[in-house]
Amino acid sequence: MNLVNYDAVAPNYNARYAQNPLNGVARELHTLAAHSGVRDVLEVGCGTGRWVNELHPLVRRVVGLDFSYGMLQQAQTQSPELSLVNGDANHLPFPDASFDLVLSVNALQHYADQRAFITEARRLLRDGGALAIVNLDPHIGRDRWYLYDYFEGVHAADLQRFPSSGSLSDWMLAEGFVRAEWRVAEHIQQEFVGRAVLDNPFTQKNGSSQLALLSDAVYDAGLNRIQNAISDMNGMQPIFITDQWLTILIGWI
Repeated sequence: MNLVNYDAVAPNYNARYAQNPLNGVARELHTLAAHSGVRDVLEVGCGTGRWVNELHPLVRRVVGLDFSYGMLQQAQTQSPELSLVNGDANHLPFPDASFDLVLSVNALQHYADQRAFITEARRLLRDGGALAIVNLDPHIGRDRWYLYDYFEGVHAADLQRFPSSGSLSDWMLAEGFVRAEWRVAEHIQQEFVGRAVLDNPFTQKNGSSQLALLSDAVYDAGLNRIQNAISDMNGMQPIFITDQWLTILIGWI
């Protein structure tokens, strides 16, 4: 699996939350944190700490783990009180049954072995605990995203990188989770008119993992397609659409 250099991405990563704080995801995580018996929470792939910081006041302990030191440094600037750990999602450095809730928010596509992560998360959970995974599911086929239209190979790569919700549910049940819940956590709808799309954080080379994985040549070719689409409209303003559904899958033990 190709890896995104998140040390390079980290300085500008939070621009996405300034544009869209993902309040629907926040509501889902608040509900989980308020669930009876949830005291200790682990977020795997915590990035710049958006969700660790969100949950910090709500539970006894929340730990954020990420593979990128650059992302963790950004997270620490949000609050020196955050508990942050550098580590690998497939080899989580914690003892068995040490958390009530394990989270993965927009991170699963980066894990070297996604199936093994489910096993690791199950190992860490106490009785009655839950694993919650928030992610895109491009296999459903209802997302519209201008990145898929203008940048070669991005949609095909996402189909490989993101497991389907059905596969995730099967993996959870095979690991002994007694039930799984699936629902939409966030419906992202945005339109960028004309040249405004060029200022969108997700259009930048390091603004999303989708584009960060591209070679400079492929990225530049996609950017040229966007610029040509703007120029070819003879004064009219083309509209670039983002219409995505973030799903949440929760497995309970």
